[in-house]
Amino acid sequence: MAEEKLRLGGMALANGVLVHGPKSWACAIRTEDGQLKVAAQRKRQWASKVESPLLRGPARLLDAMAIIPQIRHALPEARLPFQRPTVIAAMFGSAVVVRVLRGSRSVGPAAQELVSGLLSIAPAALALRGADVAAYHGAEHISIGSYEQGKRAAKEHNRCGSHLIGPLLVTTAIGNTLAARAPAHLRTPARLGAQLLALAASTEIFGWMVRNPENKIARAFAKPGHELQHRLATAEPSPEQIEVAEAALAACLELEQA
Repeated sequence: MAEEKLRLGGMALANGVLVHGPKSWACAIRTEDGQLKVAAQRKRQWASKVESPLLRGPARLLDAMAIIPQIRHALPEARLPFQRPTVIAAMFGSAVVVRVLRGSRSVGPAAQELVSGLLSIAPAALALRGADVAAYHGAEHISIGSYEQGKRAAKEHNRCGSHLIGPLLVTTAIGNTLAARAPAHLRTPARLGAQLLALAASTEIFGWMVRNPENKIARAFAKPGHELQHRLATAEPSPEQIEVAEAALAACLELEQA
């Protein structure tokens, strides 16, 4: 009987890879002097108790983000992709442009929301575009994919968070277009509610896409994320970067099986 594979996720750093499983996480980095450092810990797992379809997706994303302070404490040398000044500047710039765009009367509401959605993902795309981050992103996918498939995998992975882009653009555009019709004094809370519902709906759609990869609608939703991975967000890693990713994978699996 074939061994059941764990469902793993991950994140690329500027100098390493995070791999997380159902109960634990592990991060491996390459320091500036060439050392390979690894840290691994158990998860707190509070998000696994959330079953509501409206809350479980955002809860799991928050659960994943909660790992970041633990990484910074365990591996102070870890460099997160969003730390770069150009990414911070892009976040600020896109927020300003979105605000101006939404105040414009020359662009229709639906077009405003679509363009705003595209601008909102620009900082994330820029964060993954750095040469080292893109290579470690590819290493993350190759290590996890190879574990799952039992053979050398490609640098693109169908469970990458980039595949949320398609569903998120559509649901956010619909939600914010409807929120824009609310009375002026209710518009801000309506937008916040629309964004929460869009995130919840997108994570549910993403789960359906993973379970039905050959479905035409699933493939259409996945197309923007796949193109982002293929053309911008991943690069072929070096053997040294693969070594880092495999060290993170091995440490995560060891803790999961303990």
